[in-house]
Amino acid sequence: MDSHFSSELRLSLEGLNCANCSARIEEQVSGLPGVSGAAIDLVGGRMKVFLSERGDSDELLSRIRAVVDSIEPGVVVSEESVSRSSPVFPRKDVFRLSSAAVLWILAIFLPGDGAWRTVLYVSAYLVAGINVLRSVFLNFRKGIVFDEFFLMAAATFGAFAIGEFAEAVAVMLFYESGELVQSIAVDRSRRSILSLMDIRPDSATLLENGTERRVKAMDVKMGQTVLIRPGERVPLDGIIFAGTSSLDTSSLTGESVPRDAAEGDEVLAGSVNMGGTLSVEVSRPFGESTLSKGLRLIEEARERKAPTERFITSFAKWYTPVVVILAALLAVIPPLAGLGAFRDWGYRALVFLVVSCPCALVISVPLALFGGIGAASRRGLLLKGGSVLETMARTKAVLFDKTGTLTQGKFRVTGIFPAGRFSREELLAIAGAAERGSNHPIAMAVASEAGAFDGPVEAVKELPGLGVRLLREGEDILAGNARLLERNGVNVDKGAEGKPGAVVHIARNGTYAGHIVVEDTLRHGSSQTVRRLRGLGVSTIGMLSGDRPENAAQAAEILGLDIWEGGLMPSEKLDHFQKIRANAGGVTLFIGDGMNDAPLLAAADVGLAMGGLGADVAIEAADGVILSDDPLGVADGIEIARRTRSIVWQNIAFALGVKGLVLALGAFGMATMWEAVFADVGVAVLATLNAARILKTGTSGH
Repeated sequence: MDSHFSSELRLSLEGLNCANCSARIEEQVSGLPGVSGAAIDLVGGRMKVFLSERGDSDELLSRIRAVVDSIEPGVVVSEESVSRSSPVFPRKDVFRLSSAAVLWILAIFLPGDGAWRTVLYVSAYLVAGINVLRSVFLNFRKGIVFDEFFLMAAATFGAFAIGEFAEAVAVMLFYESGELVQSIAVDRSRRSILSLMDIRPDSATLLENGTERRVKAMDVKMGQTVLIRPGERVPLDGIIFAGTSSLDTSSLTGESVPRDAAEGDEVLAGSVNMGGTLSVEVSRPFGESTLSKGLRLIEEARERKAPTERFITSFAKWYTPVVVILAALLAVIPPLAGLGAFRDWGYRALVFLVVSCPCALVISVPLALFGGIGAASRRGLLLKGGSVLETMARTKAVLFDKTGTLTQGKFRVTGIFPAGRFSREELLAIAGAAERGSNHPIAMAVASEAGAFDGPVEAVKELPGLGVRLLREGEDILAGNARLLERNGVNVDKGAEGKPGAVVHIARNGTYAGHIVVEDTLRHGSSQTVRRLRGLGVSTIGMLSGDRPENAAQAAEILGLDIWEGGLMPSEKLDHFQKIRANAGGVTLFIGDGMNDAPLLAAADVGLAMGGLGADVAIEAADGVILSDDPLGVADGIEIARRTRSIVWQNIAFALGVKGLVLALGAFGMATMWEAVFADVGVAVLATLNAARILKTGTSGH
């Protein structure tokens, strides 16, 4: 390798659409010298190779190409940095199979008989099956048997041996045609999924010294300015410093209503500018944008195998050789027992061989899971793997953090209560004068309620945990909690304590002026989220909050939660969570946004972080990210997970059911190789198309 040793190698696999083949490629590449493991992302067409030692990268790449070519000829292996071409329709394969079909039809229908008919059948067979036969030859040299290529070759050679020339060619022709249709279907599904995810523009309009120039988005640095015209997609995260517009964030968050944006607002990469031209100062480089982080999560997710996927892959390894052994026994034992001719039982054994290919099972399960991940991303929910989907489908309890999750994390004044001779207007003016000098969220809410102020903002003394003090023109103003005023000899209204919300007490020159109540507001979708979860059969919905108990109680009552706790430290949150999960009787989800939620996100069966404004440590600890910062994403995720699970098991039941039926019919001589071909490639194509249905889930948004 180069002087800077990397522990992994990322490769592009152009044209790989066979899940069974990808499992064998992973296994064989993992056995190469200097390689500790390999993981293929079939949807993305990528392979990550984990390296155990330094070595020659060119030699390793050559060995990997040899492995891939021996298992799936025609797949192009290159380093991932190499740009991948746009999809190309497989004209050569279509022409090859069309030519084989013409030769086969000529052999069947042209009049006469003799050696020329045999020549036509053999020619049609070789043209149709050249790739299969080549793979069998290469695999035999390596001692590899019991793959689908061997099964097809053995079945068709057997058909030739018993004089069933037409069926031998038909099996190979329709097997290869089915593989081609399946490959096209998988590729279309793959690109549909990826198109939902990678919505980053490749280029950006950079504004420097009044001059515009088009550059690659990845070359733009933090602090530089990009120009985004109407109709263009935002290339990087940033802050608007000139212009106003509406942003379509539907492809990013699933929210169908455009969001107004003006100077000072944050914009996220992937949004579409619906209105005026915006000048945006870039706040994160291309690879660190919120969208890029989410896409990396999905790339890593596709390399993680879900339990069902791992089971099916393992099952296929045993299923194929068992069926081959049964086929051999079926061909030999009944005729030796005098139950019929060797030719008849041999034909039945060939039916067994054709049916035994596990492609329908192996391709349909991961494709359905990938489709579920893609459908979730369309709703603004990025999940870190198919295993997360499988777990979410079994959800029994959902627990939320409060601030920033069920609530907006934005405070507003909900009550102004003057005392003595002070009026409401006077109390608000005094409080606003003091709070304008503070950056505390509660202080900013009070200052905002007080309204615009033309004069200079006066410096205040911040008193951590208490409030602020402002000294101006002989006035001493205190704004904060009861302890602040009491420490300065001011008696406060005790009746204000214990009420929901934050209470800001105000005093001027030692005289109590009154108090102002500031509250966090529930998110618009919080109530709808609870209703949706009830409709999905979630038995326990609760909240664990570090906010004051009275604030937590108010939110829980409005939302109709089953369980709630307030005033919790992070360690106490974790203790309560574990107790609730133990009593839930199933999978428990936790949704949070802050750094203090990271332990719960990591400990939960599934942890979801609010991703738009959530803390990075929370996003890293979570199993998924809700880009829209809308708690409805939880209900969307559970709904998609259950639909995905349904489709996965539909495919498994359909594939095993049809194969089992044809195997049974074949054993009793009631199925031909035509039915066997359908039970193999026909079922695989139908299972692939069924798996693609999951992409239609959630197209209407919320």
